[in-house]
Order: sequence, then structure tokens, then C-alpha cells
Amino acid sequence: MRLSGPDAGRIAVLMLRLKHSLEPGRVVFCELVEPSQNHAREVDRRIDEVVVTYFAKPHSYTTDDVIEISAHGSPVVLRHVVELCVAAGARLAEPGEFTMRAFLNGRIDLTQAEAVRDLIDSQTLYQAKVAAQQLEGALSRRLQPIKQKLVELIALLEAGIDFADDDVSVLPDTKILEHVAAVSAPLDQLAASFTFGKIVHEGLTLAIVGRPNVGKSSLFNRLVERERAIVTAAPGTTRDLVSETVAIGGIPVKLVDTAGIRKSLDEAESIGIRKSMEALTDADLVLVVLDASQPATEEDAELLHQAEIRPMIVVGNKSDLRIGDEGRSFSSEVKKWRLLHTSAVTGTGIAELRTEILRHIGGEEGSHGEAGFLTNIRHQRLIQDSIAALNAAKTAVDEKIPHEMLLLDLYNALRPLDAITGATTTDDILNLIFSTFCIGK
Repeated sequence: MRLSGPDAGRIAVLMLRLKHSLEPGRVVFCELVEPSQNHAREVDRRIDEVVVTYFAKPHSYTTDDVIEISAHGSPVVLRHVVELCVAAGARLAEPGEFTMRAFLNGRIDLTQAEAVRDLIDSQTLYQAKVAAQQLEGALSRRLQPIKQKLVELIALLEAGIDFADDDVSVLPDTKILEHVAAVSAPLDQLAASFTFGKIVHEGLTLAIVGRPNVGKSSLFNRLVERERAIVTAAPGTTRDLVSETVAIGGIPVKLVDTAGIRKSLDEAESIGIRKSMEALTDADLVLVVLDASQPATEEDAELLHQAEIRPMIVVGNKSDLRIGDEGRSFSSEVKKWRLLHTSAVTGTGIAELRTEILRHIGGEEGSHGEAGFLTNIRHQRLIQDSIAALNAAKTAVDEKIPHEMLLLDLYNALRPLDAITGATTTDDILNLIFSTFCIGK
């Protein structure tokens, strides 16, 4: 339980039996007691044994005085501690209020504040590592030299306008374009990083499709690493979508096992097949499973054609039953696809399949995280706004627009960059961001 504010110490000591007074930066073992009207500390009033840590301002998360009380975890005890604090004059924190105070008091910038939320919401270790890098200021450090170059260009143009009578030279068009390019090039690279960053942040959906009895559910279970889907020798066992989220290379991947796709007169199976096609359409990546132990069929070719609307991996499953290369004859429609051979029974090719999925995702764990990259759609839109303003500035130079007007475009490019780190954000944006936090963060 965390208290923050100028009265944190006063409220905390009312419910603690301390042998010594609280000292900043020191952890103290003491008793949590029920305060009486005369403030007596009777032994039978003890509620729990707790550990208390005092962070004196400004050396705390919020830069206010902070007291943290760690009890044994009983919800009843913790709820009672909160009630005691409220009775002594405290109030419940709003969602994200601790982190908002840290931001408003200059402890962290806005990208770091949003990284706190991402760290809390992490589903994989890699997501947590990326959020920790953002929390350490990776994105801010990447943006800072870009903003500095833009500010320097603005300053040069302002000086050329304001002090033209004092022999301050006006920047020639070629130099202006060089400065603008030096700002826009790294912003373009940063904007391109959102393709991978969005996947890291949100994960992706992979639909496993194929004809009945080609081993889709068995492959699904192999990737999930447990018996999640029912597997039988009878074709058409899977009638509904079965989904599970796993981490592949640190990326959350939602696997969707679908009903076998074929022409069917059975109403229940027809509904399952329709859902399979919907899953194929909605997926970020499609895994088309063929039976490597049998000749290819026209249904295989048709399915491959239908799946071309999405990024696709083609797998020849049941490779353990394949007899040489003669075990399967491929039509020209099927042969044009690179086939990855797997066996859900023996596990052959499963590691290679995970690698291929990761290759389609766009990277390996840790390969994009060193210098900071975009994982937040708000950041991505602001970067795009800045790039658009810089493009407008280039057009203004080409069309010999006066520098006073050109500066408007440059300021329009600077404002979105400031908004990413919080320099020019409004209260509405702040409230929207921090309202997604949980209480006490």
C-alpha cells in the first residue's frame, strides 16, 4: 500500500508500532495496529507485521514524500489499511495518478510514463524489456538530437529575419533543404520502425487453415506446447475456432485453429468452414497446412489462392509419412510456393516453423530494441504529422515562399515532437493517457 503527499508520514505513523522513527531510504520492520482514540498501542490491537519504506521528497517516484507499507497480502488486511488511511485524511488515488504526478513533477517524460503502462500490460518478457528500455528514455534519447537539429534550423531562420539589418546572413535555399533533410531522414526511419513496434506491442493473429485431417490441430498443439485442441483421426473433428496466445521470439502470437476447409453438406461443419474463412481474412498471418503424405488436390490449390490475400506460410505436414520426394505430386499452382516440411507427431520442422513465423513478423528478439522504436500509435501519428510538416517546408522552399511562412511549417513539425515527450500536451491528452492505468500506479 502506497501513500504519497506531504501528510504521508503523519498518516502512516498513526497505524504503526515503531521502535524507531522512520528514516529516508531505510526499510523498517514493525507492527500494523488498530489506532485507538487515545493513540494507545496495546498488544492485542495488532493487525499484522509489516515492512515499511520511507522515500523522502524529492527522492521518490512522485517527488513527494512516499510511504510504502508491505503487509502479508491478505486482501482483508490491505483493504483495512486503506480504510485507516482514508479515515486519517488520505484519499484514494485516481487511475495512473502516481505516474501522472511523476510526470507533472518532472521525474519522467510522457514517453516514459506510457512505458510504465506498457510494462504493467506486458504479456512476454521481450515486451517487458522493450517497455523497460522506453522507461529508461530510449525513445526520448532517439528523438532529442532530431529535435535539436530542427530547433537549430528554426533559430537560424529566425535570426536571419530578425537581424537582417545587422549583417546576419539569410540561409540559402540549398542549406535549408539540407537541414530539413537531416531532420526528416531519421524521422522516416523512426516511422518505419512502427511496423515491427506495433506487433511487439499488440502481438498478431496467426490462422492455421487447411483441408480436414492434414494435422492443423496437431501443429496447433505443438506450437502451444500442450494438448489444447482435440485431435482424432476422423476428418472434420474441429468444428469451431480454437485460439491460444503464445510467445514466439518474445512476440505475443494468437494462434487460431480452424475447421478443415472442404465442400460440406453438414450444417454444423459448414458453419465451422465459414468461420475458418473469416479467420483467414482477419488474420495478420496465415499458416496453410498441406498433407505431405498425399498428392496435392485442387482444394489445396484453391485454398492457397484464397489465402494469398494475407501474408502466408505454407507447411507440408506429416513429413514423417512421406516416402522420398515421390510421396507427393505437386501441381504447378502448389509448386510455386516454398514448402516448409514438418511433422506434428515427431516434432520435426517445428523449430524451423517458429523461425519462419518470426521472419514474417519482421525481426528477432532484441534486434530492434537498442535505440528505441515506435510501439505506440499516438507516437506514430505524431511522427507522421511532423514528417508531413517537413514535406510542406520543402515545398515552401522550392516555391520561394518567404521565410516567415516557412517557419510556420517548421514549428508545425516541432510541435508533434514536443507532444511525444509531453512538452506541449494538453490536460485532455494527459487525462486520456493516464486514465488507462490501474489504481496506485
